[in-house]
Amino acid sequence: MSHNHSHDHGRGCSHEALGIEDELEMGIQYSLYEKIDLLNVECLNEETDGSGKTVFKPYDQRLDFDKHVTSDADEELLFNIPFTGNVKLKGIIIVGANDDGHPKKMRLFKNRPKMTFDDVGAPADQEFELERDPNGSIEYATKVVTFSSVHHLSIHLPTNYGDSNTTVYYIGLKGEFTEAHYHGVTICTYESRPNVSDHKNDVFDSVNHQVQ
Repeated sequence: MSHNHSHDHGRGCSHEALGIEDELEMGIQYSLYEKIDLLNVECLNEETDGSGKTVFKPYDQRLDFDKHVTSDADEELLFNIPFTGNVKLKGIIIVGANDDGHPKKMRLFKNRPKMTFDDVGAPADQEFELERDPNGSIEYATKVVTFSSVHHLSIHLPTNYGDSNTTVYYIGLKGEFTEAHYHGVTICTYESRPNVSDHKNDVFDSVNHQVQ
């Protein structure tokens, strides 16, 4: 009756038959996709424009293979992922193709917006050798001290298991989120503006000039 329990030990075991409670718990843990500024996510070397954004989705949709990104010119992919606040990143799951197109290595860079392939020669903040994981059962733990205040994450997938193109179905991010606070800056900016009555002509001159 309890034969399923013996399969829960060790990272190498198959976790295909996750219990409902486990599935829900993982869904809660891997909900940082909700805090991604999806409009500004970039995926470099994607075969189809905009497809890189589709791999950031709920954990229970990780095996939705309709939404995926495939690399174009070679096997490399580079994701630029801005968040809507600050993140303490704790773990990552990568679901790739169940063939040689599965990524083999992952390099993480924090708080370096608009990275290009010219920038990936720099030392990464953390690197992982990836195992084939078509089911989303392997979690890669990040160095929390390093990734404790992340407003932008870049993920570089430089190579795969031998195919000419790399396919990714899901990237899951686990961690804690803190809202960004901008109103302090707004108040300072507002208070430092000149008083219109003191500088009436100057202000109107500059406005008119900008309109022209």
